Amino acid sequence: MSIIEGSMIATFSGRYVDPLHLTPEEVNIEDIAHALPNQCRFTGHTLEFFSVAQHSVLVMRTLPIEHKFWGLLHDASETYLSDVARPLKQDPYFGQAYRGAEGRAMRAIASAFDLPWPEPPEVKVADNVLLATERRDLIKARGKWSVLEGVIPLPQRICPWSPRRSETEFLSAYETLK
Repeated sequence: MSIIEGSMIATFSGRYVDPLHLTPEEVNIEDIAHALPNQCRFTGHTLEFFSVAQHSVLVMRTLPIEHKFWGLLHDASETYLSDVARPLKQDPYFGQAYRGAEGRAMRAIASAFDLPWPEPPEVKVADNVLLATERRDLIKARGKWSVLEGVIPLPQRICPWSPRRSETEFLSAYETLK
């Protein structure tokens, strides 16, 4: 089957991968560190550009050492699948298919970086703390978000980084943790 006929995507490093059937051998830190800084959180509905990579670095920084690597890579599947808003992920039709692809990709990523499966629950807690902080600092929308009930944002305000800085910070964190 040719690349055009298949379900392949071209990655930054020059590879072609099938994001729906990612293998550990196809996972590449260069691709992750380049793609995530170029993707905006909240489907772009932020006051300023705020990347998935910066989000990942900030999640990593809130975790104890034993979970930092997972924190850094917790959204790495978005390298291959793109960031999708939570309501879409939770949809019974689209969401089921996306969550299946996301789970397969995250298993491949965990295997590629020798991370224990499944992701530790502490990472989701840190992810929600960052979500609460991002909501406070980066979006206009207010009102009740049930997923954030009882979640206390970080005391420091988020200052968005450029994609270039996000890539540098992400790779620096990776080099420190590997």
